[in-house]
Amino acid sequence: MEKQLATSSRLLSLDAMRGFTIAAMIMVNFPGSEAHVFQTLHHTIWNGLTFTDLIAPVFLYIVGVSIALAYSKKLLTDAPKGDLYKKIVIRSLKIFAVGMFLNMLPNFDFANLRYTGTLHRIAIVFLVCAMLFLNTNWKQQANLGIIILIVYWLGMVLIPTPGQGKVMLEPGNNLAAWIDQQFLPGKMWQGNWDPEGILSTFPSIVTGITGMLAGRLMLTSLTPNEKSNYLMSTGLFVAAAGYFWGLTFPVNENLWTSSFVLVTSGFASMLLGTLYFIIDIKGRTKGISPGVIFGANAIAAYVLADILALFFYLLHFDGKTLNEMAVTSLSEAGMDPRLASMLYAVSFVFINFIPSYILYKRKIFIKL
Repeated sequence: MEKQLATSSRLLSLDAMRGFTIAAMIMVNFPGSEAHVFQTLHHTIWNGLTFTDLIAPVFLYIVGVSIALAYSKKLLTDAPKGDLYKKIVIRSLKIFAVGMFLNMLPNFDFANLRYTGTLHRIAIVFLVCAMLFLNTNWKQQANLGIIILIVYWLGMVLIPTPGQGKVMLEPGNNLAAWIDQQFLPGKMWQGNWDPEGILSTFPSIVTGITGMLAGRLMLTSLTPNEKSNYLMSTGLFVAAAGYFWGLTFPVNENLWTSSFVLVTSGFASMLLGTLYFIIDIKGRTKGISPGVIFGANAIAAYVLADILALFFYLLHFDGKTLNEMAVTSLSEAGMDPRLASMLYAVSFVFINFIPSYILYKRKIFIKL
């Protein structure tokens, strides 16, 4: 790590971006009715990109930025790396363990346990990226990211899927799915393949690396306006490169394709650059408080939402769950069922905001 980097100062724009990303994640994860959801609030079935598909990579990008801001100061003080390694590993294990706990709810059916998920991937990306940040410079990180994306692309489009005799990029019939079928323990999300599987985790690490590169940029001696311009212009270029790469290796969240990494990281960079300009440079902070509050306990808010949603789904009134009652009532009043489903999801976000607000006001920050 270059010693000329400045010590990090907290970015209000990053805090807000993290919080609003978690809020969006909660909203799309818990609609009023899975049968009635606007298309962009669904994950893309296969190739393509929706609003929902952007949320996970944006959060991993934020993880990367946060690593650069948090650990640069520790490196400048020459803190013993052994202590840092220990804390990184423990934090990763705690996030992974919480992910496993959520996967076991409500029945604790160990025979059908899934070993992958959103928190699992966050834990792995954090672990690998933090270790990389402590032991490599930004050029080495960028080169490693490029190599991973190219090798992943070549492997997926040149290596025939075993048992098929040809290259395939279809659900359950591709190299990543075959590797999961051979080596991934436990239950898979889609039966014979998993969107957070083994092979696709490698390009997801690159998403974290792109965030680290953005974080490193924020620590340079460039002026704030220059940093914002670089984030937005580089983001546009990277997203465009991902689009054109997608013509041969489709943008696909389930496979976390190389083109998907570039398109989503480019978007995240443009978003951060825009928020940084508006909030940190221009000082326009009106309306960002909910994001900052959610962001202060981001993973805790995500976990609480998962548990609270399960509790709501277990509640029954006249044979209907709370969400079913809400959607049915609004639909019978003449509202589009998709809008009713979204309104329930937004209301659920506000319900989860209450404990986050209480924690924030009491200055309680839960760090896994």
